[in-house]
Amino acid sequence: MKVLNFGSLNLDYTYKVPHIVREGETIAAKEVSYNLGGKGFNQSVALARAGVPVYHAGLVGEEGLDFYDACETYGIKTNYMKTVTGRCGHTIIQVDEAGQNSIVLFGGANYKNSKEYVDEVLSNFEAQDVILLQNEINELPYIIDQAFAKGMSIILNPSPYNEKLDECDMGKVAVFILNETEGQQMTGMTTPATIVSAFDANFPNAKLMLTLGKGGCIFHHGDEELYQAAFDVQAVDTTAAGDTFTGFFIAGLLKKQPMRDILVTASKAAALAVTKPGAAASIPFMSEVELFEG
Repeated sequence: MKVLNFGSLNLDYTYKVPHIVREGETIAAKEVSYNLGGKGFNQSVALARAGVPVYHAGLVGEEGLDFYDACETYGIKTNYMKTVTGRCGHTIIQVDEAGQNSIVLFGGANYKNSKEYVDEVLSNFEAQDVILLQNEINELPYIIDQAFAKGMSIILNPSPYNEKLDECDMGKVAVFILNETEGQQMTGMTTPATIVSAFDANFPNAKLMLTLGKGGCIFHHGDEELYQAAFDVQAVDTTAAGDTFTGFFIAGLLKKQPMRDILVTASKAAALAVTKPGAAASIPFMSEVELFEG
């Protein structure tokens, strides 16, 4: 079984600010940093650091060559990544004094995927292989359809949530990983319990992993439902917390660990991630997670 993450690769420009800028306001940043990121890249880093060999597929612009070296450093396989003409995807991230963030995303190369490129990548995978997807690239509906046709197991993190996702056949998704806001947007429900009920009604065969930030997380599948509290830490930057949780959660699924152990490990990993600045650089190694007592 092989694991493919077909996802975004963004250059992150992060600004430390007193508070998230308001409409019409100009504020001075206390600090600025440049990092490699993108939900796709971050989740590949999390998978690799959780001990899962992962192939990354995606496009970078001409100024994104650092991604190849970074993937080699992190242990991510770049066989199916490509460089295209033009700008990389990039983000402008504000992080306030409480560690909360606000993000502006420019798609760039992430929106230059073609059906031919998708077919080329997926030709290297087969039934029972796993594909992880987010919503920061184009051709997502086509990727889901083609991966499903090959018999791959599809894991979707529908983030950021927008109207593009309406074109996707969600019935083909095996595992949903999403936060409370995305759950509300997908179902129209307003509480964790009603979000879970709506998913169970609409996608009865899928596994649901609903993260609630400081409120912990809920896993639901069939008759099984488990709640896990979040670990209390001093947050510095929450940018990659969800991506970290996603990678470590999937790692536990692939290793067929008990669900309670998976939730504890993924929650610990996310907690450790928010204690450090940056995105990919903040994602802990499994060895660090195992030592963390919470």
